[in-house]
Amino acid sequence: MIMRKTALIIAFLIVASTAFAQRLATVGILPFEPAGGGMTVMDAEEATKLVLSEMNSWGTMTILSGEQAKNAEYLVQGQISRQLSQVVLSATTQETRSGKILNTSKEQAPAIGTISIVSFCAQIAENVPFPNYLLGKWQSSIDMIDGPVTCILEFRSDRTIQAVQYDTWEHSGTNSLKYQGIGKGSYTYAGYLRRTVTLDRREMQADATVGINLTLEDALPKYTRINAGGLRVLFNDSKTAFDLVYGALPCGDNLSGPSVYPREKVYFTKFTKIQ
Repeated sequence: MIMRKTALIIAFLIVASTAFAQRLATVGILPFEPAGGGMTVMDAEEATKLVLSEMNSWGTMTILSGEQAKNAEYLVQGQISRQLSQVVLSATTQETRSGKILNTSKEQAPAIGTISIVSFCAQIAENVPFPNYLLGKWQSSIDMIDGPVTCILEFRSDRTIQAVQYDTWEHSGTNSLKYQGIGKGSYTYAGYLRRTVTLDRREMQADATVGINLTLEDALPKYTRINAGGLRVLFNDSKTAFDLVYGALPCGDNLSGPSVYPREKVYFTKFTKIQ
């Protein structure tokens, strides 16, 4: 027997900020300076061009250079030097308004052309806020023997979530329960340039760290509160889908063995953007 509870979902107008049109943080890159070891102004200019080219290619922030750099929200001051046989790039990133140093960056290699500019720029941008690609409405569906289990979450710019639909499910013997829950909650989001992280001795790539807290109505009792922290999110290139590559959102229990579902616990992990 499948039990379903439905509820009327009230539509809200969403403020203009969406995942497709967000204000990007502005980052100013000052010309790098030679700092000893025989490095020249031309070397510093080459380093500056490499950093500008790399960071402009990301599309995740507005990069300013030259006279405009000092008008940015975040300011990068860099140097190039030689230490023994190594060329060293170093930089500081500061918040322009407060003058606070957010972080320092350093990479080195035998020559400018062999320095990992991607790694160096990732360090530069480590504490610069990236766009929140979670904004909008996302859906995850899991095919079950008795029909799909579905989750639809709307992530809003004020860091609240509307659970438009959050199915919870249980299968035991010949009995099956499915409740179509609704609810609301909040989330945290820390986006960054794609990183390789190691968690539980496993390496994985991720684009953001997310925490989700939901209070659900019309859900199976054990799922009325969903608290999932430290989730690692990996988006596709177009930001129209994401996987939870570490952690998951629980939604059900399979007590009937692999003939019904391969695992005992059921989680939402794969989401597609629907709005």
